Amino acid sequence: MKITPSNEARDLGVILDSELTMSKHVNALCCNASFGIYKIGRIRHLLDQQTTELLVHAFITSRIDSCNGILYGLPDSEISKLQRLQNSAARLVTRVRGRVHMKPVLRRLHWLPVRQRIEFKVLLLTYKSLHNMAPSYISDLIHIYTPPRQLRSSDELLLATPSLRSVRTTTYGDRSFSAAAPRLWNVLPSSLRQAQTLNQFKCNLKKHFFSSML
Repeated sequence: MKITPSNEARDLGVILDSELTMSKHVNALCCNASFGIYKIGRIRHLLDQQTTELLVHAFITSRIDSCNGILYGLPDSEISKLQRLQNSAARLVTRVRGRVHMKPVLRRLHWLPVRQRIEFKVLLLTYKSLHNMAPSYISDLIHIYTPPRQLRSSDELLLATPSLRSVRTTTYGDRSFSAAAPRLWNVLPSSLRQAQTLNQFKCNLKKHFFSSML
């Protein structure tokens, strides 16, 4: 019996290609979610905005957010596909015209853009890892930065940045959790990094991202 290797595999609904470009996964996600937008659009005239938004979250936003941490570091060409999908969902909910600038619309809906949603997921997992809320095989990938002598940064709850040798490749290594978590975490305001509870961190992180959209 001859076993033929495949260029892609599906795991937890994510399509992993042999080069980890995630292009096939993004395309499949857009195809499935676009069909959901089409179906909701068929009955939009029968729905109020609140009900439409509930359906959009159930059939479109949930797909965009599912396992989206793995999409960190993808080029704009891939993220823009998902952003166009989210923009279409926002237009469906609000009934705004196609030429309207979408950032204010997303802000009114309290929706983070796609790239910020991905970074939100990575940072949320980072916070959980630092506070014993994540599996050890994830928590062990990041480490608190310890300066060689007592400095002001000693109490900043910063993460150690992995060496270039441990990252290995700019294509895959820079997108790994061990590299992405310190990069995103260390630029957060100190008060945000030191949030006392998970709910406080999530709330303040979302406010931080929205303030950066202004």
